[in-house]
Amino acid sequence: MQIFIMRHGEASMEAETDAQRPLTSQGQLEAELMGKWMEKMSLEFDVIWVSPYIRAQQTFSFVSKSSVAKAAPRTLSFITPSGSPGEVHDFIDGECASGYIQRLLIVSHMPLVSYLTSELTSHQQAPLFQTASVAEINYNLDTMIGELVRMVSPVDLC
Repeated sequence: MQIFIMRHGEASMEAETDAQRPLTSQGQLEAELMGKWMEKMSLEFDVIWVSPYIRAQQTFSFVSKSSVAKAAPRTLSFITPSGSPGEVHDFIDGECASGYIQRLLIVSHMPLVSYLTSELTSHQQAPLFQTASVAEINYNLDTMIGELVRMVSPVDLC
C-alpha cells in the first residue's frame, strides 16, 4: 500500500481562528502544481482524508483539479495541526486492514504531517515539510510499518 502525506499550501496569517486561515495565491499555485505532478505520476487515490481546516480543504480542491481521486474526500476532525500521530496510525491500520486500499492521500498540517511520517516509518527524526510538500511511503499492512520513498515539494518541480 502507498500512503501519500501532504501538507497544505501556503496560508494567510490573517483570520479569526487558525482553522479559518485560507490559502494565499501562492498556496493555490503550489497545490495546483502538486496536483499536476500527481497526475503526471498517474497517481489515483482510493481513499482521501482531509483536515477540516479551510487551508487543507482548499489545498485538496486545487489538487483535485487534476484527476487524482477515485473517491470523494473524507474530512477527519483529528488530522489537524495538534492531531496525534499515534491515533492516525491506528486509524490507518484499522481502516486499511481489508487490503482493498492501494493508495491513500492525507492532506493535513505541520507538525502532524512531520510526526506522522516519522511514526509510520520509524524514523528517529521527523522530516520537515515545505508548504504543499508530499511524502510518499510504501506501507506494509502486515508489519504496520512503512518506508519513506521520497519527499516532493513544489520547489522541486520548478
